[in-house]
Parts: sequence; structure tokens; C-alpha cells
Amino acid sequence: MTLDEIKQILDMMRDHELTDFELERDDFKLRLRKSAAGQFVPPLPQVSFAPAPAAPPPPAAPAPTPGEPVLTAANEDVDLVIVKSPIVGTFYRAADPGAPAFVEPGQPVRKGQVLCIIEAMKLMNEITAEADGELVKAYVENGQAVQYGERLFAIKPA
Repeated sequence: MTLDEIKQILDMMRDHELTDFELERDDFKLRLRKSAAGQFVPPLPQVSFAPAPAAPPPPAAPAPTPGEPVLTAANEDVDLVIVKSPIVGTFYRAADPGAPAFVEPGQPVRKGQVLCIIEAMKLMNEITAEADGELVKAYVENGQAVQYGERLFAIKPA
């Protein structure tokens, strides 16, 4: 992780008034915390846990329905615009629990169109399309927690 990336995280914490931030990647772990007065808070002691028993393998993915594009690693990153989460929070596909989703896979989207909401610290943040095109994949389920940089949607540009 570069110093510029850490500065971006600190700016994000300041802009969104976050007091805690934790990022873990492979062999790298970053934990930032500030008190209500903005002072440094010493890190908590590390706690070790016994490894969890092996989980059963995930169920096989359902076969794609006719007409639904099949995304593979080879074509996914090359041909699609990937919309990633700009914040940590809870992902919602609709404005209200009973309301229809903002957009469904297969529907056309316009740049700037609301795709979902991410709730962070009781604030609802609208996430918008980054390009005109067709929404081909939603990576996250409604109500699921998302991390910074996590894939949310794939858009096939028009």
C-alpha cells in the first residue's frame, strides 16, 4: 500500500466522519482509529483465535438462463465497466424494503443513474452508473455488507 493510498483513506475518514477503519489484504493489515476529539487511540491488543473447522464447499452455481450473458475472468475485466464500492457499508438494491430494485441485470443504464444505495453510519449513499450501457451482473445480494473497492455491478458499455 502506498503513502498516497493511505492519505486517500485518511481523507475519506475525515470526509465521512469515520472514527474506525480497518483494511486487510493477504499479508497486510491496516487499522486506523481516532477518538471523538480527533486524538490518536493506541491499537487494541491482537487476539488469536483457533482455526474454524473446514466449511463445506459452496453449492454449485446454477446454470445460466438462456439469454443471460456468462461472465468469465477472461472477458469480464476487458469488456465491462466494473462499479466498485467507494465505501464500507450495507448494500441495498432498492430505496425501501418493499420497493423494486433500482435496476436489474439485462436492463439498460445511463451514466449517473442510481444503481444502489450503501448505508454507512446511518447515511444513505447513492451509487451511480459510471457509463451508459447494459447492466449484466450484480455481484452483491441485498442487505449484504460490502467493503471498500468490492465489486458491485458489471456494465457492458454501449
